[in-house]
Amino acid sequence: MRNLLFALIISVMHLAAVFAYGPSNALANEGAGDGISEKPGFVASRTPHAYDVLYDRLKVAIKANGMGHITTASATLGAKGAGIIIPGNRIVGVYNNIWARRMLKASIQAGIEAPIRFYLTENADGSSTLSYKTPTHVFSPYFEEADADLRVMAAELDAVFQAIFDQTITEE
Repeated sequence: MRNLLFALIISVMHLAAVFAYGPSNALANEGAGDGISEKPGFVASRTPHAYDVLYDRLKVAIKANGMGHITTASATLGAKGAGIIIPGNRIVGVYNNIWARRMLKASIQAGIEAPIRFYLTENADGSSTLSYKTPTHVFSPYFEEADADLRVMAAELDAVFQAIFDQTITEE
């Protein structure tokens, strides 16, 4: 009975949103990536690639650079399941066990930061943006208390993530 009540509440909320905003929300009129820019420790680039093409290119670059595609989360797919259409939006967690073991040896607490994520967003003009936080930025809160290798490892990972990024966004 409790599950039925919960489902009914969710359905009513969904219908209210559809009547209030139409079958899509405000993001459908804009691109999800149209406001993303570089910040300290945050790399971003608008690309000429369509969102799905960029995702395919990212998967190839991850593998080519010896990393693993560990996790994926997509607001777009979640919204689609609720009958709402929004621009492409996907987070891809990237790491591998060699780096994980080294990270944990240097700092158990830093383990919460893995995998490190790339963020793909679709722009209103059909292009897409790729962004990520550098590993040095991600792990920097742990540098003071961690083994010195965490800083060295983060710098090495910066080069790996930059290579993945560059390979993904480069025009062919």
